[in-house]
Amino acid sequence: MVRAPGLLAALLGLGLALALALRRVGAADCGALGPAERLAFAPAAKTRWLAPRVRAPGPLDPLYGTVRRFLSMVQLNPFPAELIKALLNEPSSVKADEVVQYEAGYVVCAVITGLYLLVVPAAGLCFCCCRCRRPCGGRVKMEDKTMACERGTLMAFLLLTTLVLLIGVVTAFVTNQRTHEQMGPSAKALPETLLSLRGLVSDVPQELQAVAQQFSLPQEQVLEELNGVHRSIGNTIHTQLQSTVYEVLASVLSLGQALQVSVDHLRALNATSVELQEGQQALAPAVQGHRERLLALLQEPSCRGCAEALDRAHALELGADFSQVPSVDEALHRLKGVPEASFSSMVQEENSTFNALPALATLQTADVIRELKKVVAQQPRELRTLAEAFPGWEAAARWSQALEEMEQCSRPYLKEVQRYEKYRWMVGCLLCSVVLLVVVCNLLGLNLGIWGLCNREDPSHSEAKGKAGARFLMVGVGFSFLFAAPLILLVFATFLLGGNVQTLVCRSWESGELYEFADTPGSLPSSMNLSQLLGLKKNLSVLLAYQQCKQGAALWTVLQLNDSYDLEKHLDISEYTAKLQQELQKLKVDVKNLDLLSPAARQDLEALQSSGLERIHYPGFLVEIQKPVVNISVEKLAQELEGLAQTQGNTVLVQQLQKEAQGLRNLRQEKLLLQQRLVAKLNLSVHALASSAPLLQLETSDVLDRVTHLKGELPTWASRILKNETECFLTREMGYFSQYVAWVREEPLSTALDNGRVILCDMVADPWNAFWFCLGWCAFFLIPSVIFAVKTSRYFHPIGKRLSTSSSEDTQPFHIPRVTSLKL
Repeated sequence: MVRAPGLLAALLGLGLALALALRRVGAADCGALGPAERLAFAPAAKTRWLAPRVRAPGPLDPLYGTVRRFLSMVQLNPFPAELIKALLNEPSSVKADEVVQYEAGYVVCAVITGLYLLVVPAAGLCFCCCRCRRPCGGRVKMEDKTMACERGTLMAFLLLTTLVLLIGVVTAFVTNQRTHEQMGPSAKALPETLLSLRGLVSDVPQELQAVAQQFSLPQEQVLEELNGVHRSIGNTIHTQLQSTVYEVLASVLSLGQALQVSVDHLRALNATSVELQEGQQALAPAVQGHRERLLALLQEPSCRGCAEALDRAHALELGADFSQVPSVDEALHRLKGVPEASFSSMVQEENSTFNALPALATLQTADVIRELKKVVAQQPRELRTLAEAFPGWEAAARWSQALEEMEQCSRPYLKEVQRYEKYRWMVGCLLCSVVLLVVVCNLLGLNLGIWGLCNREDPSHSEAKGKAGARFLMVGVGFSFLFAAPLILLVFATFLLGGNVQTLVCRSWESGELYEFADTPGSLPSSMNLSQLLGLKKNLSVLLAYQQCKQGAALWTVLQLNDSYDLEKHLDISEYTAKLQQELQKLKVDVKNLDLLSPAARQDLEALQSSGLERIHYPGFLVEIQKPVVNISVEKLAQELEGLAQTQGNTVLVQQLQKEAQGLRNLRQEKLLLQQRLVAKLNLSVHALASSAPLLQLETSDVLDRVTHLKGELPTWASRILKNETECFLTREMGYFSQYVAWVREEPLSTALDNGRVILCDMVADPWNAFWFCLGWCAFFLIPSVIFAVKTSRYFHPIGKRLSTSSSEDTQPFHIPRVTSLKL
């Protein structure tokens, strides 16, 4: 019974688990069923659906952000609403100074581009003339102490500038290719977007005819899931109750085992007490006889040195009196025949009954499920009139015609855009290749020049490597001057176009200023007025319509069509769902056949509870157990008698002492050791019962209360779980019908507008602007590259004289003076 405290802790934990289970059952936990799956409706109803576009995150995103911040610094002016309004309505009234004022940042960049066009080619022309007449930049005539430091500094700066150019040109290659790859699909996506906007209104009457037929899709899904709902309900009830039921059954099994152990200890205690009393009755006369004979022998005058043994003989008498131990007859009488039940078999049977709950739920809900299928198979009456009740709409033809004209007009321009994009891509690749060639020339020149410098001390070296390195650097300088003008022109042309697209269109589109401009009366020409185009009675706000579509509002709400056609009335399936809910409420699962505790097991536990096992006076047993069976050690007394026998001179006394010693040994072997073993057995049972009996009574009461409570609450909990599960199932199935209703209302207006922004700004403008940014980066770093290349090449040419100091012997450690004459 050492596990009794652990069992009590488990039962206390069970109480907490029961409370948590009750709360969990009451909560709306639909994890088992989950949300409704996404339904795929027929393609005929998706003719106007436009999938949202989004640019996936990539390694170039930091570069795009840097370019946008740079353009924000270039264009600090807000959106020019008045300027755009005048440009759309009266182009002739637009003044040049207003455009220049708005484009001030770009004008400054144009001035910088002009200076670059003047200075760099002019510097290249002067450099060419200088190189034709003499080596421009000069050569190093003599070597001094500071030349190595200057040469190393120039080479380091040239290498650093070349690496910056390399990074820029690689990024320019990547962004140039990315722009080229995005331009074609983006140009093709524009007609798709316009086609989607055409179908937004014009295809509604035709699509409504197919909408009513698509109601069979959620119906079939619900009917399919109804085939497994009874099993799902049973599994959910089993899953949510299994921790509570298993804990109670485990407690019952553990208590049954503890009951068996306690009854065994009690019976062993009683049997051992009887045996000890019988043994004591047989042992007492024998001990008394030995005591009297020893006292007579040891008190004889001829016994020498017997005083100490005489004292021991006086103490030779029984110690423990087991006739004084408390009686356990009443507890034994109450526990007679206990345990009558087999707790392990009972718990196994209850577990099997509980585990069969899913199959039981299937049988009990079969009739209700059949009725539910009949209800689901019916079509709501309102949907039958969905298409017939839609009125004719003349604005649909105007809307379709306007967008079709826009689509037709855009196709030639899109082809031209793709053609010019191809030219831009080719020129970009050519100029990037030139910059890459400059980088290669710089790297080759540095490598050859350094190689030549390392071998310069060798007298046999022709210094051809140094000359080759200087020539490569000059070739890079020549390419830089030659292609500087087309490079900066391409940068400025792409910068001017892409920068204005970003600052004028994309920035205002993303912030909503473009929609606000479209909503301002008089901003757009009458041919572009959306309200007039759709023939609406009220002015339509583009910004409000976009926000409503982003929030999932219906087309009828956005375009204010509720006066002519009430779609919500035809999509009202509340009566249909009410029937489903009414049928679902008829689902019942009966768990009353789960007993948890058989009548025989309950009688055993109640017998234990009333046995008074904890009222037995166990200290009375311990008092006698702690006493020795005989007050002295019989073995030591026998050894002492044998020792005395060897010191005596009287032969008769010697024989009598030896006889008594042998008699004591026989007494110990035949009776005393058996009595001591019985005392040890009694001690084990007493300690086990004394430690477990109080807790066992508490555990028994606790388990009986838990079982009674759980038995009474199981039907209620099962009903709550069933109710929650049916609500979750109803929510899930209604999710399919809600998808249908939402699909009918689904309009791609906001998706089309968002796709337009993604195509223009994210797919095209960002890589376009990143391309000119990287190419401009290369163009401006060509200037320091030219300067450092020219200055560094001086040190790669042969040096005419190595020394410029007065003491050659100090600076040349290997100088050997020449012998000019010999004097005798």
